[in-house]
Formats: sequence, C-alpha cells, structure tokens
Amino acid sequence: MSVIDRIVAAVTPPESEEDRARAREKARAAAMAGDWLDQILQHHQQIEMAFSEAEAAMDASSRTRAQRKLAALLTAHSSAEEAVIYPQLSHGHKTHMAMAYEEQQAAKVQLALLEALDPLSEDWSEKLEHIRGAVAHHVYEEENDRFLHLKEEIPPADQERMTARYREEMARYDSGL
Repeated sequence: MSVIDRIVAAVTPPESEEDRARAREKARAAAMAGDWLDQILQHHQQIEMAFSEAEAAMDASSRTRAQRKLAALLTAHSSAEEAVIYPQLSHGHKTHMAMAYEEQQAAKVQLALLEALDPLSEDWSEKLEHIRGAVAHHVYEEENDRFLHLKEEIPPADQERMTARYREEMARYDSGL
C-alpha cells in the first residue's frame, strides 16, 4: 500500500463489517429473484470468495491461478455493470455514476499491477488486500445506496430490460469464468 493510500485509509476509515452486512441485507430485500440486482449480488459474493481463494493459496502457481480467476470475474462483472447499470445512474445520479466508473477502472489498474508481482511476496499480499478493501468499499456503495436508487426510480419495463441486458453481458464471459 502506498503512503498516500495509507493516509487516505487513516483519514477515511472503511465502513464496518456490520455496515456492509446491513447494506447487503437492504439490497437483498430490494432484489427480486433473477433480476439485475439479484445477479449483481450473486457476483459480489463470487468476487468475495475469489479474493478469499487467492489469499488462501499457498504456492505461486495456485496464487497465480486464483488471481487470474479473480481478475476474469472482476472484469466480466465490471464490464456488465458499466455497459448496462451505470448509464442508468446518469439520470440524477451523475456523481455516483462517475465514481463507479472511476473505482472500477482503478481496480483494473491495480489488478494489472498485482499480476506483475511475485505471487509469494509480501508486496503481492499487500496489493491483494488493498484491492480487496477498495472493491469491498465499492460494493458497499452499490448495495447501500447507488443501486437502491435505481430500483426505486426506474420503471418496471426498464428494470426488465436491464435484467436481460445484464445477463447478456455476463454471458459473453461465461466460458472464461
């Protein structure tokens, strides 16, 4: 973690696990089985498991495999959100939209930097933890606020279209996951 990252983390501590659990509960309550939000919540859980798998891997090849799986899942998920969900935030939530795009681009850069590190090094472990923290905060923002606005404000026909389009976008990546 860079010096700037450490300063930012000290000044703005992350939300607690309880806060994250409450946000997830709110999002689950707003989601309907199979809809775009339900699909996203399932992907968020898969991403969390992929972080755990990468962290738990004991040798270089296992860590590299886990890191690649994590990167593929994050890329597929972020691409689907960016193509289908985030444009909907442009209607009255442009700041949320801009932050969401920026956060996901930063995560992609950090994943590329992770790939260049020795998977058995402390730097790799620190970078993975840094990415995990950033992604966890991003997920919290989506589940606690950003996506709940969309569930409340977007008409049912548009919600159905978003569900179909999100599923379509994720299907582009299914073979690689």
